[in-house]
Amino acid sequence: MKVLLYFENADSIKKSGIGRAMRHQMEALTRAGVDFTIDRREKFDLAHINTLYTKSKKLLKKCNKEGIPVIVHGHSTYEDFRDSFALWKMMTVWFYPQLTYMYKHAGMIITPTEYSKKLIESYGFNKKVVAISNGISLEDYAQSEEKVNAFKKHFNITNEKVIIGIGLPFQRKGIHDFFEVARNYPDIKFIWFGHLASILVSRFVKKAIKHKPDNVIMPGYIDNDIIKGAMQYAELLLFPSYEETEGIVVLEALASKCPVLVRDIGVYEDWLTDGINCYKAKDNQGFKEKIDYIMSHDNKVVINNGYNLAKERNLSKVGEELKAIYTEYYNSVKK
Repeated sequence: MKVLLYFENADSIKKSGIGRAMRHQMEALTRAGVDFTIDRREKFDLAHINTLYTKSKKLLKKCNKEGIPVIVHGHSTYEDFRDSFALWKMMTVWFYPQLTYMYKHAGMIITPTEYSKKLIESYGFNKKVVAISNGISLEDYAQSEEKVNAFKKHFNITNEKVIIGIGLPFQRKGIHDFFEVARNYPDIKFIWFGHLASILVSRFVKKAIKHKPDNVIMPGYIDNDIIKGAMQYAELLLFPSYEETEGIVVLEALASKCPVLVRDIGVYEDWLTDGINCYKAKDNQGFKEKIDYIMSHDNKVVINNGYNLAKERNLSKVGEELKAIYTEYYNSVKK
């Protein structure tokens, strides 16, 4: 059985979470020995479609017409599209019907967490939905003095304390809250990694960026090794997102043995536990209290627990899970 792993406009999404999911899936399938292609012009037996755009829809229709089993990946939900791009409300006129069509006509759906699984099941498409993590390559995030030094050199850091945030500059990602929290710590460098074309940045976020405190640095898109060095050097990752289907950056930070502080939202309910493998807060005051705690306490136990959690989502395991689902679904269709 040969699998088509399909990501439409791969170059344009490579800097996003879905772009990292693409790299993770390719590595996971390679580790599991799955025969796959990313070229839809090649012959394949099963399609795993990860995007929701026009060509993805055409591919889905073609596969259904030709009797080729199709899995659609549930990276997106109605909920996590809100408060993202500029004019997102207008874009729902296209996005919501597109998402609905893709999920409604998929043979089955894979999504990263039990939380996103429940959301997609609640839409009533009556499709089998399976939760499989986006996964993480522990080897890529192994401790590296070279990467830490590259980060420090890039930002001219000696011994300063640093708190980082990672994500596209969306309102949904809580970038405005990141700024507000930073105001409380003028002696700490706050760095937000992530780039989005200006036309897609909402007016709300542009205003927040214009008035951000002086101790916040926004370098945009940065070489991946520098970000890995940042996660290994930083006091913590502050990830104040309001909605996620998993949050790959959280897994990356856990694998980097960086303390993680997230907003206490539904997606983390069944796998991240406050004070055990991460830290959680509901609002900016809560973030400040947790930052004060993290900066003044030994976090080794929480860090090690977080790392062990990342190990449970390693790409070798994800590859075997994908392989099993592909085989089971293909055999059920071809009976």
